[in-house]
Amino acid sequence: MQIIKRSQCKQKPVKGTALGFGHYFTDYMFTMKYTAGQGWHDAKIEPNEPKPFDLATSIFHYAQGIFEGMKAFLQPDGSIAVFRPGENWARMNRSATRMCIPNFPEDVAEEGLETLLKLEKDWIPTDPGTALYIRPTIVATRVMLGVHASTEYLFFIILSPVGSYYAHGLEPTKLIVEDHYTRATLGGTGEAKCLGNYAASMKAGEEAEEKGFDQVLWLDANEKKYVEEVGSMNMFFVIDGEVVTPALVGSILPGITRKSCIQLLKNHGYTVSERRISIDEVLAAQKAGTLNEAFGTGTAAVISPVGLIRYRDVDYTINGGKMGPVTKFLYDTITGIQYGTLPDPYGWRKVVK
Repeated sequence: MQIIKRSQCKQKPVKGTALGFGHYFTDYMFTMKYTAGQGWHDAKIEPNEPKPFDLATSIFHYAQGIFEGMKAFLQPDGSIAVFRPGENWARMNRSATRMCIPNFPEDVAEEGLETLLKLEKDWIPTDPGTALYIRPTIVATRVMLGVHASTEYLFFIILSPVGSYYAHGLEPTKLIVEDHYTRATLGGTGEAKCLGNYAASMKAGEEAEEKGFDQVLWLDANEKKYVEEVGSMNMFFVIDGEVVTPALVGSILPGITRKSCIQLLKNHGYTVSERRISIDEVLAAQKAGTLNEAFGTGTAAVISPVGLIRYRDVDYTINGGKMGPVTKFLYDTITGIQYGTLPDPYGWRKVVK
């Protein structure tokens, strides 16, 4: 694979820097292109620098683009590990199919990622709770106006050293239930990780932040009754000992951390249900004292406890606003596997060689 070196590297954040999320970017990126009739080609590692785009490039007008999120972790023996990258490549190609983007060769993407990570190893932060975030993206690059699938695409991977997704770390989040705006409908693009989904969520997200909340808890678009997900996380509730998560009905992103948590819980004897769950059921359980815990799962946040939910101007505190034992078990186990401090019986840790 061709590697194009840059003339001068960036200054890396020093140990102890408050990284936040998505503010720093490494020296290099992986890219490859797609051209109709030629397929995916020209895979290489090149300097992570701004690229010029014609203003008629189709991604700017029709949002034909998708992305993924992964994390790389420095292991105790000095090696690099990525958490379940094969799941991300598979999901990315499913998103591509939904968005009329040609499927990419997953083995080439994996080789590009591993080459990039070895080159950027010194960018992986080592402070507790930090990681190197991986953002693979595909955007339509044909220069043409007209609502048609592009015939040209750019696939790229950029890297960013990150800290906690939420500024308050593992302190329980505060969610507000959104019963006016909707994010995704059945038959729409909710289960694809496409650009438009996130743009559609921003208005509600901004209004939630203005009211002092961390995220929006979305309901289904049809009845505004059933819990779906949070903007950056899948949702779980522990009700009278049963762990419930909304079923993947087509409007919810099939999270990889979600999938991992379900497997962990079942393997450790928990009762797990994937089903439709209404906001009324959740709050009735809170009133009855049987809503033991609530938490979100996702690559960026990993496992995030939920301490309060507001619905129709009423606040409902969960587990005294503290992290519960199921949430802590999942956080400790997932991060232990990711950082290499716990055994990995599932083969989730992909070591870069």
